[in-house]
Amino acid sequence: MIELRKDPITGRWVIISKERGKRHPVDSRMITDVQAGFCPFCKGNEEHTPPPTLVYYDDPKTGAWSLRVVPNKFPALRIEGSLLRKADGMYDKMSGIGAHEVIIETPDHEIMLADMPVHRVRNVLQAYRDRILDLARDTRFRYILVFKNHGYLAGASQTHSHSQLIALPIIPRRVSEEIDGSTDYWRHKQRCVFCDILNREMEDRQRLICENSHFAAIAPYAPRCPFETWILPRIHRTNFEMTGDLELASLAELLSIVLRKLNAALETPPYNYLIHNAPLHFEDREQYHWHIEIMPIVTHVAGFEWGSGFYINPTPPEEAAAFLRSVRI
Repeated sequence: MIELRKDPITGRWVIISKERGKRHPVDSRMITDVQAGFCPFCKGNEEHTPPPTLVYYDDPKTGAWSLRVVPNKFPALRIEGSLLRKADGMYDKMSGIGAHEVIIETPDHEIMLADMPVHRVRNVLQAYRDRILDLARDTRFRYILVFKNHGYLAGASQTHSHSQLIALPIIPRRVSEEIDGSTDYWRHKQRCVFCDILNREMEDRQRLICENSHFAAIAPYAPRCPFETWILPRIHRTNFEMTGDLELASLAELLSIVLRKLNAALETPPYNYLIHNAPLHFEDREQYHWHIEIMPIVTHVAGFEWGSGFYINPTPPEEAAAFLRSVRI
């Protein structure tokens, strides 16, 4: 059973998915399996995943692949079925319709994203773009979230380098808050708030980490965790999937630099990254600016944060940015 249930007080939607309870978390048994040669994502074990929705080949004649995208074996949402909304007494719920895919970033179990050559990182970003464009044709979906959990403390259940994509029938509350905030800013100033942030950081340079011709990486002014990093396109862009090939190569270069700097500075921390993108079929293109948020796991969310919604960050972003600028990779 998979369904979405709405909190009647906050309006927050929760996915109830018994499928997710069937997966095995990373533990000593998994490590032993990997050491014994079993990992469902490794080259040669393709039959242990569902059939792929996308494959990039190094050599199509031999079947040697460089990247595979497969449906998640234990999905948070399922693509089959109709989108049904109904009342449950005073409550609201919805059928658990969506798509949940895994981007297997490499056939090699030992290589992490930060260690890949830039053209391989570009392939990962291109896979995100290709799958978003394909899934966006399904009229049941309103938002597609791309994210990566790296390391057990970041929520990864497999050590093999991978990221995930979930297509949702609703716009997540976190995204709606960003859309609403950027829309309010536009109404008052007739400017994109993200463009203004980027212009300020490029001019001030205290929180600028690195940049290239198409993108800039910054430490946000009010970061939720130490060394939180944003990567933004320098030219206003609403949708990630509209990024061209040249820009994807430029993004791959900068993302690779940022991940390697974080690894060097923080001794290869677990981290989450996610692409904050505009909702599907979003018309207000002047008001939103897509970006990547990278969250190293170096502190823990505790009772105060859960109870108040405040975050406590012991590292000022100016210090974090200065330190990352100084890191040699």
